Amino acid sequence: MLDRRGRPLQPCSPRRAKELLRKGRAAVVRHTPFVIRLRDRAAADSTVKGVEAGIDPGSRHTGIAVFTGHGGSRTGVYALQLDHRGGAIRDKLTTRAALRRRRRSANLRYRAPRFDNRVKPKGWLAPSLRHRVDTTMSWVARLRRWAPVTVVHVERVSFDTHAMSAGRPLQGAEYRQGTLAGYEVREYLLATWGRACAYCGATSVPLNIDHIHPRARGGSDRITNLTLACVPCNQAKNATPAQEFLKAKPALLAKILRQAKLPLRDAAAVNATRWALWRALEATGLPVTTASGGRTKWNRSRTGAPKSHTLDALHVGCLETVTGWPSTVLVVKATGRGTYCRTRTDRYGFPRLRLPRTKTVRGFQTGDLVRANVPTGKKAGVHTGRVAVRSTGSFNITTRHGTMQGIDHRHVRLLQRADGYGYTTHPETRHDATFPPPPEGGGLHTGGI
Repeated sequence: MLDRRGRPLQPCSPRRAKELLRKGRAAVVRHTPFVIRLRDRAAADSTVKGVEAGIDPGSRHTGIAVFTGHGGSRTGVYALQLDHRGGAIRDKLTTRAALRRRRRSANLRYRAPRFDNRVKPKGWLAPSLRHRVDTTMSWVARLRRWAPVTVVHVERVSFDTHAMSAGRPLQGAEYRQGTLAGYEVREYLLATWGRACAYCGATSVPLNIDHIHPRARGGSDRITNLTLACVPCNQAKNATPAQEFLKAKPALLAKILRQAKLPLRDAAAVNATRWALWRALEATGLPVTTASGGRTKWNRSRTGAPKSHTLDALHVGCLETVTGWPSTVLVVKATGRGTYCRTRTDRYGFPRLRLPRTKTVRGFQTGDLVRANVPTGKKAGVHTGRVAVRSTGSFNITTRHGTMQGIDHRHVRLLQRADGYGYTTHPETRHDATFPPPPEGGGLHTGGI
């Protein structure tokens, strides 16, 4: 919520926002996330306590939570999941490199490669990694424009890669004692083994830490001797070495032994992104507190909250308890702002069709957030999502339930212009039986901030 001069005020509930709009005291500034501006109030006339933001950076998804805090207690106000497109950027760069390599060598004079002459600046990140940092910082800047963010909590590291190095045994008081004992190790193993049992591949089940070579037979506690196993596989293996337990499955055995000794390149790349994000947040001038992924998981275990990106963001840093969280998460998918390419190519790189030279059709552009109200026919109903325009006037609309094709433009109404993101919603992870549900009306859903 903004004041009459566009300065952020304390967020309100959807019920309160509807009441203000109904009375004409507020105007809609943005549809998604839903932002209103008061016509009759300034920030100096209101009590603005401020909110805090938690960020859980990830490789493909980043969770962001906005919450109020008092005395170690947190109450979730808004939650969004940011879906990155780093994989698409990597694939496009690989394709571009292949095309340039072909042009340099196929039936042409020899052209020496120039990439060896390039010097990368200090702190350089690959474009696919830089995209994750820039996109997250873009949404932090947006939240600061719409809400009075006073503090940012961020995971600076998922786990301590130095302590996880293969050359150092997992000994010492920092991982053997205290309330955080073992959480750094578990977080690393979950990331390395894909949160699945190494022996049967089961997911979404309780996983135990298993010694590939049992300790009862002289096995060590080094990270290269640890893996994840579901309860049935762990009990069946017991104190049997993996070589004997999997002698009938030599391919699986070789895969496990190879996976256990993989270097920490992937973990280092993720942690490099987190560190770059932390430095960018520090540059904003806001107070920034940091914590590890092990601490976040420990916080969730104490509050009984399930695993999700947004709930991880809510549990980052030091806290005593969480009194509630929003029931709906806004999913923000980075889609880009289109392409300069005006042709489509076949598998050999030759153009097969041409795209329209104009991007606007019937007042709409691909990527606009729209709502279609189809009165009759097989597609009857209300469809809200991202539109893909066609010169015929028959549009496709991508919603959270799928893509509706062939929607006539006469039934489509514009909600928000394209800004490089696609918006959908999904319900937050169901509450645990031991965890109190969020207070009635206390959380904001896709309606706004």
